[in-house]
Amino acid sequence: MKVTPAQIRAARALLDISQQELADLSKVSLRTIVQAERDAGSVSASIVQALVLSLQAAGVEFIPENGGGPGVRLARRA
Repeated sequence: MKVTPAQIRAARALLDISQQELADLSKVSLRTIVQAERDAGSVSASIVQALVLSLQAAGVEFIPENGGGPGVRLARRA
């Protein structure tokens, strides 16, 4: 699934975490997160995957393009 910069920003906002907190969670540099949130194509797929996995582990679900546009939401807690 292709993840957009807006989805990364929105996921962070839903979790109410800063870019620095995402950097700490994902072990990705703050500078790289800033780049990914501006243009996800400017960073490697493995970096985007690390960000997505970290955000998912923190409680966000990424929604693929389904005719209504890609998005994010808080994951349901079991």
